[in-house]
Amino acid sequence: MVEITDIAITKLLEKNVKNIRLGVTGGGCAGFEYVFAEDHVRDGDEVIDYGQFNFLIDTMSQPYLSGMTVDYVKEGLNEFFKFVNPKEVSSCGCGVSVQFENI
Repeated sequence: MVEITDIAITKLLEKNVKNIRLGVTGGGCAGFEYVFAEDHVRDGDEVIDYGQFNFLIDTMSQPYLSGMTVDYVKEGLNEFFKFVNPKEVSSCGCGVSVQFENI
C-alpha cells in the first residue's frame, strides 16, 4: 500500500487530476526512476482510490512501491512531490535515479 501525506493530497486536489500513474521504470545512473504523471487506467493496474483521485500502479512497480509515502515539500523556492521509500538503498546525486534492495 502507498501512503500519502495530507499536504500531498491538498496539492494533488489543487491540480485537479483524476488518475496519477505512480511507478518505477528502468533508467538513470542508479538503475530506476520514479514515474509520477497523469494517465489512464490500463489492464493489470492496481487502482488505489483516494476519493477525488486515484493512484495507478502497474504490476511490475507494485513490489517496489509497497510501503512508500508520497509527500510534498517546500525547500527554499523549490516545491515538489517527494517519495519516501524504505526499499531504496541509494539514490543518485541528481535526485532522480534510485536503487532498490533485491526484490
